[in-house]
Amino acid sequence: MDEAKKLIPLEAFDLILFGGSGDLAMRKLLPALYYRHRDSVTGGDTTRWRIVGLGREDLSREAYVAKVEAAARKFVAARDFDDAAWAAFAATLDYVRVDAREAGDFVRLGAALGDAPARVRVFYLATAPSLFASICENLGAAGLVTPDSRVVLEKPLGRDLASARQINEHVGAIFKEEQIYRIDHYLGKETVQNLIALRFGNTLFEPLWSRACVRDVQITLAETVGVEGRGEFYDNTGALRDMVQNHLLQLLCIVAMEPPASIDPDAMRDEKLKVLRSLRPMTPEDVATRTVRGQYRAGAVDGRPVPAYLEEPGIPPGSRTETFVALKAELNNWRWAGVPFYLRTGKRMQERLAEIVVNFRDVPHALFPSLSGERAPNRLVIRLQPDEGLELHLMAKVPGDEMRLRPVALNLDFADTYHGRQWDAYERLLMDVIRGKLTLFMRRDELDAAWRWVEPILEGWEQDSTPPRPYTAGTWGPAASSALVGRDGLAWLQDS
Repeated sequence: MDEAKKLIPLEAFDLILFGGSGDLAMRKLLPALYYRHRDSVTGGDTTRWRIVGLGREDLSREAYVAKVEAAARKFVAARDFDDAAWAAFAATLDYVRVDAREAGDFVRLGAALGDAPARVRVFYLATAPSLFASICENLGAAGLVTPDSRVVLEKPLGRDLASARQINEHVGAIFKEEQIYRIDHYLGKETVQNLIALRFGNTLFEPLWSRACVRDVQITLAETVGVEGRGEFYDNTGALRDMVQNHLLQLLCIVAMEPPASIDPDAMRDEKLKVLRSLRPMTPEDVATRTVRGQYRAGAVDGRPVPAYLEEPGIPPGSRTETFVALKAELNNWRWAGVPFYLRTGKRMQERLAEIVVNFRDVPHALFPSLSGERAPNRLVIRLQPDEGLELHLMAKVPGDEMRLRPVALNLDFADTYHGRQWDAYERLLMDVIRGKLTLFMRRDELDAAWRWVEPILEGWEQDSTPPRPYTAGTWGPAASSALVGRDGLAWLQDS
């Protein structure tokens, strides 16, 4: 049986989905649940799974199921959509109209859930973070939080350290820390799991994984899409809050952390916390010289014209919200002192790309001429999307009678190596929540440490009257991003 279709027994659970008719639920969460239901052991008992969508729309169950089916046919691959499997999954769905701020609506939710204390109860908050406090308080007041309850919090969790702490105080008053799952879907990606396995399951790289052998690390999360109809939300968030404070810093932690004593959740998260606390704090001078913020102008992506950010629906005139961030981070610890970590993210970029590039130092003495006259450093490229895999770039001899070298790549493409459909990140993380596995979720002190490092950048930008640097949609961002790396005599992989 292929790995993606391995049968997975699950205990009985209720998944209560706030924002159940929203974009995240329809595009990611419900298709992920369909896949896992299709490939899991239920023994034909549809009561073992119960998925309750919640929203302010006045929908019947039938109307909600039809809406979910329409989305599933769009976001589930046609070859994977099976009518019988869908009918079985649809039987698990229900809908309850709930306004997050109306306490009376939670009484109606309780009646729909019934008295089932033995079932795992997962509350997934796919809503604006401003609703997290009222949702949790109303859940507590209605007596819906059981010892086997869990709550999943979507990012961005707050706008700054103070607001994040306030949200955590409200949520923590109802749920214990071990019941709170702060989700970052990048940590559920197969390649990130393989990076952990690569580092801690093999002896090959560990002796090289330090400032002695690593020259620099680059982490890029690039999107070709714009704000996708979420202009009001995005303009109040920006790329630093939306991507750097969570996704990019979490990937940095996985790359830079020390080997944990075990794979227990707190052992892993303790090591990630040490990385966040060792980040060199950003001074006002650092913000000016080590960060770049940009905003896309009109251009072309994938051969079609796209508007400027300021022309997108919901964006106020003259907005200074950044759609691109590049920055240089450094760690004040023995393993990584002096090694630059370059982080970059942006919308309307040239390619949809998520990758980690570890560039190793060159050999101390070059014995052989290279084919082009220039040497390329050894590098490890971990691709997260669109095609997951690993590439190890080495220098090898060119065939012939002369000893000349050129770069070659050893490529591990997951699609070629592991046949069959790969799990989506949300599939893995949803199953981890149901099983009570916290390893891939952020702990409260991790969140605090991430916000503490990001806040000086936010403050520096707010005090700077200079607008974000413009870049043409369909490029790799403003020229200042290349200059940031170039000042150290280096280049982004795409520029080299």
